[in-house]
Amino acid sequence: MKKDNIQNLGFLVLFLCIVITLFFLGTIIFFVVVRGAKVISLSFLFEAPRRAMTEGGVAPAIIGTFYLTLGAIIFALPLGVACAIYLCEYSPKSFVVNIIRMSINNLAGVPSVVFGLFGLAVFVKFFNFGVSILSGSLTLGILVLPSIISASQEALLAVPRSIREASLSLGASSWQTIKKIVIPTALPGILTGVILSIGRIAGETAPIMFTAATFYIKKYPSSIFSEVMVLPYHIYALMTEGTHPDKQTAIAYGCALILLILVLFVSALAIVIRQRQRSYHHA
Repeated sequence: MKKDNIQNLGFLVLFLCIVITLFFLGTIIFFVVVRGAKVISLSFLFEAPRRAMTEGGVAPAIIGTFYLTLGAIIFALPLGVACAIYLCEYSPKSFVVNIIRMSINNLAGVPSVVFGLFGLAVFVKFFNFGVSILSGSLTLGILVLPSIISASQEALLAVPRSIREASLSLGASSWQTIKKIVIPTALPGILTGVILSIGRIAGETAPIMFTAATFYIKKYPSSIFSEVMVLPYHIYALMTEGTHPDKQTAIAYGCALILLILVLFVSALAIVIRQRQRSYHHA
């Protein structure tokens, strides 16, 4: 009876934790939706800002956010998965490899502003890419690379060893086993890491301040070397450097709502792909 009471108490604590988390999450979403929905319109979504960003829309910032997120994922995902495959499938068990894995985990906790300074020194200055989409995408890609590597490693290690041995026993090579069996099985877990990375990329401000973002621009980017407006930095600029706070605060909440919708949409799309892949694998 005593064990049942302890178990029920544990379930109650877990339930309360879930309720508290959902309450704060719902409060934040409700607050952003109520404040931001007032300014959302077709013109707000498809027009450029006008009159010191007190009128018009935020279309260049939406496009810039999309380009930076896409560029960062294109750079980080193949590299992160390749690193995870090597560490899990090919690397020998040694002290050096353990140090590498520990370093990857430590990099995931480095403040984003440090990555921004790194991107400024290396991509903007040393490689002379300038403040551009390319510099920002590479910086954001490096920012989320440790997270993608860690998530991919966990997904690969979760694949049962017996599946690998069965494939090898049938005459498949090590790479054929990884390509045909291990990666498809681990893909849902890898996509989970990508989903989390997308949310972090889209919401980062500090790295892009040094490498990609501009305060105000009317035209759309024409190449990977163009500087862009992005939603996180646009929100920051409207709330801290604006000269018409009444109008610009409302626009900032509208930008926050758009950013929230974009992140949720991309995450939902990735979740659908993950579920389809999981269903296909089980079938």
